[in-house]
Amino acid sequence: MFVGTVMRKIKSRTWKKQRYFRLQEDCMTIWYKSKKEWLSRNKDAQPFSVGDVEAVREGHQSEVLLSIADEFPPDRCFTLVFRGRRGNLDLVAESAGEAQSWIKGIRKLIDNLENMGQREKLDQWICDWFKKADKNRDGQMNFKEVQDLLKMMNVDMNEHHALRLFTTADKSQSGTLEDDEFVLFYKMLTQREDVLRVFQEYSGDGQKLTLQDLKDFLREEQLREDGVQQYALKLTERYEPSDTARMLQVMTFDGFLMYLTSPEGSIFNPTMVELYQDMTQPLCHYFISSSHNTYLLEDQIRGHSSVEGYIRALKRGCRCVEVDCWDGPNEEPIVYHGHTFTSKIFFKDVVTVLGNYAFKASQYPVILSIENHCSVEQQKVMAQHLTQILGDKLLKTPLHGKFPIGLPSPEDLKGKILLKGKKIGGLEDSMNGVVDDSLMGEVSDEEETAEFNDDHHRNDSIRHRKSKQSLSKELSDCVVYCKSVHFSSFKHSQIHSKFYEISSFTESKARKHIREAGAEFVLHNARQLSRVYPSGLRTDSSNFNPQDMWNAGCQIVALNFQTAGVEMDLNDGLFCQNGHCGYVLKPAFMRNIDERFDPENPQNGGYKPLSLSIQVISGQQLPKVNIKEGSIIDPLVRVEIHGVPLDQAKQETRYIDNNGFNPVWYDTLQFTIHVPELALVRFVVEDYDKTSKNDFVGQFTLPFTCIQPGYRHIHLLSKDGTSIPPSSLFVHVRITKLT
Repeated sequence: MFVGTVMRKIKSRTWKKQRYFRLQEDCMTIWYKSKKEWLSRNKDAQPFSVGDVEAVREGHQSEVLLSIADEFPPDRCFTLVFRGRRGNLDLVAESAGEAQSWIKGIRKLIDNLENMGQREKLDQWICDWFKKADKNRDGQMNFKEVQDLLKMMNVDMNEHHALRLFTTADKSQSGTLEDDEFVLFYKMLTQREDVLRVFQEYSGDGQKLTLQDLKDFLREEQLREDGVQQYALKLTERYEPSDTARMLQVMTFDGFLMYLTSPEGSIFNPTMVELYQDMTQPLCHYFISSSHNTYLLEDQIRGHSSVEGYIRALKRGCRCVEVDCWDGPNEEPIVYHGHTFTSKIFFKDVVTVLGNYAFKASQYPVILSIENHCSVEQQKVMAQHLTQILGDKLLKTPLHGKFPIGLPSPEDLKGKILLKGKKIGGLEDSMNGVVDDSLMGEVSDEEETAEFNDDHHRNDSIRHRKSKQSLSKELSDCVVYCKSVHFSSFKHSQIHSKFYEISSFTESKARKHIREAGAEFVLHNARQLSRVYPSGLRTDSSNFNPQDMWNAGCQIVALNFQTAGVEMDLNDGLFCQNGHCGYVLKPAFMRNIDERFDPENPQNGGYKPLSLSIQVISGQQLPKVNIKEGSIIDPLVRVEIHGVPLDQAKQETRYIDNNGFNPVWYDTLQFTIHVPELALVRFVVEDYDKTSKNDFVGQFTLPFTCIQPGYRHIHLLSKDGTSIPPSSLFVHVRITKLT
């Protein structure tokens, strides 16, 4: 890998070009360039970081490589899958041995990176900056390179101060910085005065925290109540770099900073990152991470359909995926967004991917939501594929063979795939053997039609006609706990609905019900499942605000996972708790049918509001948003509360001129939270611009109930939801009861 290898980069059956790939000395960066650039020794190359690679797939495990399977054997092919929404890199090596060298090598590097400690990660960041700044690659940095580096790092520092730091770090007085000298320069540059101030407030001598000092800090600031002595000892053992200090059971400033930037010093309570909720309640008592038109990677009109959409969604913990099925060639059903120009994929390929990836991120059940437009003959083929490919994973009969009295729990359904779709008769009929082979049900594409009717629009290019068609018994028999039914009214549902029935609502219909009968909607969702999906007018694959639907207890709130933005940030924020398992238990007042919670008027339920105070202290190494030479951001922080209408709020800090490296605010923002169980808190950093819209820099969203009080770091995420270390915010959080 260090020597470099020529491999083919494949984009399609017709686009196959040779590229030269080489691992850099840092063991973190891979460069690749065209053969022409390589032969001319052109220094321009496209690098990517090993940290950006999520997985390496061997063989023909992508649509692109499958399309050229007849040309190149699988043992020479592999796919690099990147984090976020970046496309895959499909490669063909010259030999099987060469392919294995890269497959094993990259996997080992990923493994090393994931097992790095904080100190090693810090060393790696320092090394990365050195490599970026050392333009002539001589292993040394002159003052001009240091000035360029400061601009790259988002630092606006006057020349005199920069020269003073440079001279102090240049111990050898050679006029350049080498290895250790650069580390010293970096540490002077990243000196955390804000954390030092807190450290010295609790340190008796300003040099160390004794065990008692640390216990005082943990009790008074971090509001730690139980087992404080053991916790203080554990932190010292885990984060204190000095052997002597550890032996004396004291913590130096370096150890204190390491603790505050660790997962235990994070704003997100680490005990809630793990699976911590009761998973034995009925399915309808959980919010379920759900995707809309999962097969699309882009827009709804001309977008590319791909099984990659399912792989990405499932690996993000999504537990409800959607397929639009239509009659295809040679009796093979196809999946695409009907009556549009989106590309088509085979239904059997989607089912194969579902079988392979359904339980990689979570063992809890996956719901396959079928939008069925197929003829009876091709529905039989669908049923055959589901049964043969998924085998025991597909749930075809009620659990334990007995007629259930309510929905099973995620725990009961571990490792199972449930089909959501139309069903002939009820669960009772099929269990009693009442439904005979000759009986045909009726299926209509009413959901798609409703999207357009609800929004009082007709879009000629994608007009949907309401059609009635027969339903095959084979496909009907695959539906057990998720029978799709038309919704009439809450009163009708209360009297006639069965627990295994599920209705789908367009976003506008759902909003109307919340406005007019919010409490009834919450009760309806305590008894059975509801699905809400985006308006058909969102042809750009934009999303609606899912919070409105969660406020009413809707479980399956289907979003376009391929579209980044605040809506997907909220979805990621809600489901990043509970082991990322895709299921989050609803608050007790939304599960109890004797309660009457109305999201529009929560104060009627006698809830005691809380006060949230957030002091935004500082930011660390915020990413550049404008790649223009010398451009440095003017950051501000906005804190948004997403919850019931009464709790919706946002406040901002001032913006700081020309400092994305270590801006300091000490601005305090105050909020009142009436329904904390439903609130999400979103921290957004933007680059202030007085003449146009602010540019997005980074964000982090988490449930209010997962917040740790005290001095905390917030590790920012990119627009795609991937981490951007070492970018962070430092805050102080207080939550108190309002009397």
